[in-house]
Order: sequence, then structure tokens, then C-alpha cells
Amino acid sequence: MIRISERLRRLPGYPLAEIPGIKRRLIEAGVDVIDLGAGDNDTPPPGEVVAAMNEALADPANSKYGFQLGHAEYRRAAARYLARRFGHEFDPMTELLPLIGSKEGLAHLPFGLVDPGEVVVLPEPGYQAYLGGAVLSGAEPFVYPLVADNGFLLELDRVPPAVLDRTRLVYLNYPNNPTAAIAPLDYLTRTVNECRARGIVLAYDNAYCDLTFDDYRAPSIFDVPGARDVAVEFFSLSKSFSMTGWRIGFAVANAPLIAALSKIKSYLDTGPFLAIQQAGAVALDQAERLVEPIRAELERRRDAGVAALARAGFSVTTPKAAMYLWVPLPEGVASAKFTRFALEEHGVVTLPGSGFGPAGEGYFRIALTVGAGRLTEAIERLGTALAEFTTRATAGAA
Repeated sequence: MIRISERLRRLPGYPLAEIPGIKRRLIEAGVDVIDLGAGDNDTPPPGEVVAAMNEALADPANSKYGFQLGHAEYRRAAARYLARRFGHEFDPMTELLPLIGSKEGLAHLPFGLVDPGEVVVLPEPGYQAYLGGAVLSGAEPFVYPLVADNGFLLELDRVPPAVLDRTRLVYLNYPNNPTAAIAPLDYLTRTVNECRARGIVLAYDNAYCDLTFDDYRAPSIFDVPGARDVAVEFFSLSKSFSMTGWRIGFAVANAPLIAALSKIKSYLDTGPFLAIQQAGAVALDQAERLVEPIRAELERRRDAGVAALARAGFSVTTPKAAMYLWVPLPEGVASAKFTRFALEEHGVVTLPGSGFGPAGEGYFRIALTVGAGRLTEAIERLGTALAEFTTRATAGAA
């Protein structure tokens, strides 16, 4: 009998795993399904980037292996973007690395930095790639529960000292998925200082840095003095440019950290498709202009969603960034049961907070992936679903 590894058994089911099958079954039955599950925006990629991709596909050189060096112009465009956006200069050849989407880089990083038995600190609720990378690399994950009372911030001084003594890597993600929380600069400063004092590498997932609202501007971790000693920052073109399926991103850090990640990846992949890197360079060089319509549309959806949630009887904090609404449920309402009910009985896909780890229980996540009108309709259905769900639960208890 084939045996599955203990590492794999330690991983929970992925929160999106069963939804496509249920969604397909409902659609085949004629149900009008509104999908607010995956963070996969319905707006198309910028036309300029699609045109650049078509041009790149016609060049046979782009069908060759890219290896970890990748497309030099993509590296340079990423470095130019960082200089414009944050004012930070990085060597595009030694301090920057193309990724097949930031997810794989985030998950692969522990393989190069953490030995079995050493600790990776990660947030919960959080992106499951952090847990996957920690467990599959043989590290010991320490799950830090994020709570609303302190702004969903991961505070290293609240981690037991004996755990911190064995910690080699910590993941942070602000603007945050799934909570949409943002991190003040003073928080980032004390976190960097703690990592420097203890020799901990800080993996900073900045996938949503350009999707900000109400004049808020998300920082880079490298805005903090001394962060170059310990931090690796991850960027993605997926959300900002509506290019989720293209799988293109990059990491930036000091040369030794980039070299470590590059070495790991050299054993696991041969780099992103060169044509996508060539098109990605066009996106990054025009980021300010190309992202703005997408950002503005998400802000309109956020406003419509928050208003609709209030009318439907939900209470939610208006987020300043990202593309999610993190919605509290009434006490005693299990998130997985509610979201399954909302999908099967009312045709609305959302994600249960428990799908992001036990600390996410009591919430569900809405992704702002459809226009304001459809979003409002979906939330009206969710309000009806909650009323029916709680009525049935009360009747069952009686």
C-alpha cells in the first residue's frame, strides 16, 4: 500500500479545493452563481500587456528555457518600478529574482533558510502558502492568531521567547489577505528591529501594495532602516494588473538571500515563461497608469459592498487596501457551514474564515471580484442566507 508522507498529512485541505466542483454542479443545474471566492478579479488584463504578450510569443527565443536569470529586461523593469514606487534602488541582477507568481517564492523560501526542527512563525488567518512552505520544508510552524483587537498585527514580542530562540523565518502580509488589515510604519520598524536582533529572516508579502484606498499608500518593508539586513519582499502582478493566471512576480532582497532562493528554485523550476516576463516588463514600466483603473474599480466595489453589508445586517470595517471584505458572523454561526449553505441554497461563493486556519473562525471573506451591481445582489442573498441559516439553527436547537 502506498504511504502518504507525514508532512503532507499535516497540511489541512486547501480552502478553495472543493468549491469548483460544487460551483460547476450548481451552474449545470441552472443556478445563477455569483463567485466571490477566489481573489481573481473579473477585469481583463491591460490591453498594452496583452499586445506585448502577443508580440513576445512570436519571438522563438522566448520559447527557450529562461532559467533563474530569466528576462533581463523584466528584472530591470522590476527594479525601475521599485525605484519609482518606493524610492529604493536594487541591483536587478543580484538583488532581484523573477518568480512564477509570488506564491511559489513564498512557499519555497523556507527550503533555503530553515532546518528541520527550527521554527517558522506565520499568521492565522493567513495565506496557506506560508504554512505549506513551512511544513513541506520540514520546519516547525508556529501559528500566530491574528485578532481584531490589535488590528490583526503579528506581534513578535507576544511569541514565547523559547519559540523565538528557534525561529529562523517569519511571514508578514500587509495589506493583508484575508483581513485587509494594514500595518503602521512604527509596527514594521519594531518588527524589523526584533528580526535583526535575533537573526530572523522576514518574508514580507506585498502583493496588494498598489490596491489601496482613501489616499492610503502602502509602504515597502525597505522603508524601514536596516530591513535590507533581514527582509525578502515579494511582489506579484496578479492582483494589480488582473493577471492572476499569468503567474508572474518577483522577490527583492540583499544578494545572499536572493542567491539562496535562486538556488532552491534552480532545483525545482526553470523560471517563468520568458514571453510572460517580456510582457510583465511592459506592465511594470507603466504600472502607475495601468493599475489606476483597476484600483479605482475595486474602491467602487468596496464602497458598494460595505454599504450592502450594512443593509443586509452585517457589520464590517471599511478596509483601506486589498480586495477583500472580512465579515464577522454572529456568535455561534460556524463559518464553513454558513458559506456552504450560502453557496448551495443561494448560489453565492464566499470563503469561510476557518479555511484560513482555526483563528479565522467567526468570519467569512468576500472577494471584490464582480461589479458593484452583482456584488450588491450577492450580499443581499447572503443576508437572506444568514437569516434562514440562523432560523433553522434556532429551530433545530429548540
